[in-house]
Amino acid sequence: MSFDNVDFEIDSKITRAAFHSCREDVFEFGHIISSCKSLFTTFFTNFRVEFYRRQTNAAAHAVTEEATFLANPATYFCIPSCIESIIINEMH
Repeated sequence: MSFDNVDFEIDSKITRAAFHSCREDVFEFGHIISSCKSLFTTFFTNFRVEFYRRQTNAAAHAVTEEATFLANPATYFCIPSCIESIIINEMH
């Protein structure tokens, strides 16, 4: 595949920390992380694995789903109703 500049966004701090750790984990989770590291370095010339909070992902998914219903590009000057409750819950 040889993709370049690929960002992997995950909502697990533990997984991100394990991915960036140099320590060897002999348990099943460690083997999975090790396999992922190997695959990523084989197939991607430049990549990042970053943590994003679940709420951030929820807002991104909601906006993406909303966009599939729009025939034309849209510019929002207020919080779109599709993510309003997510944003309000995040503020509390």
